[in-house]
Amino acid sequence: MSVARIDRMFARRRAAGTTALVPYLMAGDPDVESTQRLLHAAVDAGADLIELGMPFADPMADGPVIQLACERALAAGIQVADVLGLVRNFRQQDADTPLILMGYLNPIEQFGYARFAAAAAEAGVDGLLVVDVPPEEGGELHAALQAQQLATIYLVAPTTSPTRMGQIAQAASGFVYYVSLKGVTGAASIDTAAVAERVGQLRAQSALPVAVGFGVRDAQSAAEVARVADAVVVGSALVATVAEHADDVQAAEAALRARIDALRAAIDRCDADKEFA
Repeated sequence: MSVARIDRMFARRRAAGTTALVPYLMAGDPDVESTQRLLHAAVDAGADLIELGMPFADPMADGPVIQLACERALAAGIQVADVLGLVRNFRQQDADTPLILMGYLNPIEQFGYARFAAAAAEAGVDGLLVVDVPPEEGGELHAALQAQQLATIYLVAPTTSPTRMGQIAQAASGFVYYVSLKGVTGAASIDTAAVAERVGQLRAQSALPVAVGFGVRDAQSAAEVARVADAVVVGSALVATVAEHADDVQAAEAALRARIDALRAAIDRCDADKEFA
């Protein structure tokens, strides 16, 4: 099913004139069983697509919150096969919610591109975002993903030129991920006007949906981004919520649901305002 699941979700949102919510969680933080429960809790609370982090020892694009989550998952022994097993189990209960993996090249390269793509497709993954692989260096990986009908998602930065935007969008599938600020995940605050301008430039280059993340911390910032994006990605704030309750999965589940409920409600209010504006 793969990329088609992503396409259908965005088509539904676009037809309704509403904005998708994409929570990010780290696979294996605090453990695989807890992550499984948290994934379903996120969907129940209003997630449209799940972004699942693959733990890596040197997550260069991520801020301290997600770096610590990587460390906890790696300390628990989480490997690529465990992440794929987690997705496989998720799919036993949820055949509809798109799920993409976000990570870094090294573990995938060690696993083997074709083997990884086949295993990911079999598990029920819909796409892959590899932070440290630009389009011109990802040909072999892209071909392996394409052969399995998996989406290849790329990041567009605030410093990306319009010409470069077009090149990235041409190589991407599923959606394009716009990084709302310079720096790592969870840093600074968003300049919504600047994001709107850059998203407009990106839309002029591509018909793909545009997701915006890296600086969305709370309901207010989620609503601001929803005014200009097709999807709002929230990562560090949710990972921090899980970390606060790492010793009590029921408390973590409840806290995560509450955070996502608040984000979803704020985005829905923004969408309603757009409809009647």
